[in-house]
Amino acid sequence: MSAEAPPLTALLPDERPAPRSPFLAVRLRRLTGVDEELLSRAPQERARYTWYGAIVLNTALLGGASMGLAFATVRNGLPLPVVVTVAVVWFWVILSLDGWLVSGTHGFLARGRLKSLLPRLALSLLAGVVIAEPLLFQVFDSEIHQRIAAGNTEKTDAYRGMLVSCNPPDGRDTTSRAECGGYQLKVPGSPAEVRRAIEENAARTAALRSQVDGIDKTLAAKQDAERRECDDPAKWIYGADGRHSVGETCLRARAENDDYRTTSHIKKYEAELAALTERSRTLAAQETTAGDTYRPALQKAIDDKTRDHARHLDDTGMLTRANALAEVAWSDWYAGFLALVLHLLLLAVDALPVLVKLMSPATAYDRLLTARLDATRRLHAADLRLHHACTDATREATLQETTHHTTAHLSRLTHHLSLEQSARTAELRATLEARASRIVADRQG
Repeated sequence: MSAEAPPLTALLPDERPAPRSPFLAVRLRRLTGVDEELLSRAPQERARYTWYGAIVLNTALLGGASMGLAFATVRNGLPLPVVVTVAVVWFWVILSLDGWLVSGTHGFLARGRLKSLLPRLALSLLAGVVIAEPLLFQVFDSEIHQRIAAGNTEKTDAYRGMLVSCNPPDGRDTTSRAECGGYQLKVPGSPAEVRRAIEENAARTAALRSQVDGIDKTLAAKQDAERRECDDPAKWIYGADGRHSVGETCLRARAENDDYRTTSHIKKYEAELAALTERSRTLAAQETTAGDTYRPALQKAIDDKTRDHARHLDDTGMLTRANALAEVAWSDWYAGFLALVLHLLLLAVDALPVLVKLMSPATAYDRLLTARLDATRRLHAADLRLHHACTDATREATLQETTHHTTAHLSRLTHHLSLEQSARTAELRATLEARASRIVADRQG
């Protein structure tokens, strides 16, 4: 007796979806944009896409940590909550970007795969540059700080050297030197300044003395004229009582003398001359001690200006750190080679979501998704054709119905017009026959 044949359903392949995966695996795969219902028909691909989602998540975590490090490095005074907030926001931005880049790569088969993935790879590399730089700065942090410190020391020394060169201890004027345009310091009491003050005071004293001597000479002449007119008895005028008085010439000479003494301001000029003479003695005393007081003041001004310049030199900016890293890399071939390798490695890690898809062959999920998309397109095309056919049939039926109603309406109108025409004809005939009968009756009567 032969064995009982197995049922037909046992011979067919099992098309039922595989059991659901753990919650965490599903969440990781969701980051890549896969359809869990479709992926359940290729369960052997679940592990691949789970790790694929882990790569996307790791890249976003790396980006968030990199941006947090960048802000913490550049802005030392930022509170920790602000740094954490920036890191979380950047983590979400990178996660969204990588999720979008990866989700758009599903379903690409061998043909046109490279052409479709290259733009996504370029965008991923651009994002990788932003992510990689802060991490690279952290790797070479010690060398970068040393290079920045050395560079700032060189800049500070050069600045101090220009200050010393453009502000000599004797206070000589350096405004004629083009390189000293922004390096002159205003320190009062320099020997050169005192000497210039002495020269100016001496010139003013000489001019004023010459002016006073001229006034004194004129005033002496007027006084001599007054004495000649007033002191000579031969020019007196005697009265009846025997007393004498001066004449008009004496009074006029005396008036001219008093008027000139007033209008010439001789007392004012003599006071100014005395003040200038006293200032000359004061400046001469200052000249002997100017060097001892000016040099310490100048040194203090140079020190203060140098400290202020050094305080404003940037040592934490991104561009400053980038330039320092470039100098470190160019200073030694091994350091440059190591920086290049690390940079490329970080870029590759940051672009890993797209690189993995580019290096991986087409998966069963890609083929299923392609088949579903093709079927969807075909069904959509069929729906469109059916919709167009239904629309055309509806329009044709509407047109026929409209034509039928129009024809029936025209027939009714034609019949109604015929009846009206017949009625008018019969009425006209009856009228004519009545008239004819009256005419015949009138003739017979």
